Amino acid sequence: MTGKHSGSLPVASLPRFFSPSAASTYDKCPRRWKHRYVDKLPDPPGVSALVGTFSHRVLELLCGEKPSLRTVDRARELARQVWPSISAHRDYRALNLGAEAERKFRWRSWNAIEGLWGLEDPALVDVRSTEQSLTSEVAGVPFRGIVDRIDNVNAGLAITDYKSGKAPVPSRRSKALSQVLLYAAAVEADTGERPVQVRLLYLGQEAVEETVTEEGLNEATGGLASSWASLETDCSSGRFEVRPGPLCGWCPYVEICREGRSEVVRRVEAGRMRKDAPAREALGI
Repeated sequence: MTGKHSGSLPVASLPRFFSPSAASTYDKCPRRWKHRYVDKLPDPPGVSALVGTFSHRVLELLCGEKPSLRTVDRARELARQVWPSISAHRDYRALNLGAEAERKFRWRSWNAIEGLWGLEDPALVDVRSTEQSLTSEVAGVPFRGIVDRIDNVNAGLAITDYKSGKAPVPSRRSKALSQVLLYAAAVEADTGERPVQVRLLYLGQEAVEETVTEEGLNEATGGLASSWASLETDCSSGRFEVRPGPLCGWCPYVEICREGRSEVVRRVEAGRMRKDAPAREALGI
């Protein structure tokens, strides 16, 4: 940070890189982005995020095996090998799960891992790389991301990303695909080769796929550029707006956010806030 403007929040420096997760956080609520990326306040992952971490790691290792070894039995072995590193991690330990909650966590993670076979046979996938780090300029934005898988398909390359959360409703699929389209744009910027397909594998549910087109890439990269331009303005002025909504119930900064607190209280009183929303416990409601 470089100083303060009268009546505003501290002025901040632009980040060196903009990742899909950072862009998503900013688009949902610029103030949350500031708290996490500028103020460096803790934003610990919850159960769902750690289920994703566990299942992603197992599938990364599985797809690094020879195709003939990519079996459910091998995945089970890998899950047992990976588990100690997950259970010992500070983020997992911070959840402070009891025995029954831990059992449910492990079953939920395994169901996500095993769910891959309902979407594809990994033994038949021609995997080019896993956990591929991408750093390039995309639509004038310094972009960084990690793609779960890059596959060889008949017509070229496919970008594949695993999701352990709930599959989006049809009206939200285009927005969900923007992440993998950004990966496709980064691959093209880095290698000169444009992927032909992007895929989101919602483990145990469904695959959401799209052919890569100029129009689709322009829409995704245009959205990234727009978010970056808005972020530049916010970092220059120090004004990061709050965007209250249902996600305030899951924001780790709700206790220090006046607008967020008011939104949670309003939704609870109207019966529109889920009982498992962490903010309810944090605010004692």
